Amino acid sequence: QVQLVESGGGLVQAGGSLRLSCAASGISFSISTMGWYRQAPGKQRDLVANITGPESTNYADSVKGRFTISRDKNTVYLQMNSLKPEDTAVYYCNANRQLLPRYDYWGQGTQVTVSS
Repeated sequence: QVQLVESGGGLVQAGGSLRLSCAASGISFSISTMGWYRQAPGKQRDLVANITGPESTNYADSVKGRFTISRDKNTVYLQMNSLKPEDTAVYYCNANRQLLPRYDYWGQGTQVTVSS
């Protein structure tokens, strides 16, 4: 059974930092693209960052230079610095593979709230 368990969300003041973690089980972590998405109220779910392999990363323009995605063993992290109120959203972990065997799994989400 595949599980993606997020942790690390919370309330922080603007300019502060948080680190999100996503522990994955039931998948071959090394062959998965691991990503973080976020969804604010009334908005669609958007990609924040993803990582394929040990170091191939991709970031949304709005977080470049502030957020860093990394992975270690079976966990993917999102270090978020210089947080802004517009970063407030539910953050979801995603495990995706486009090649066979294809899959697309989601975590339950963790709330990040940035106060001004």
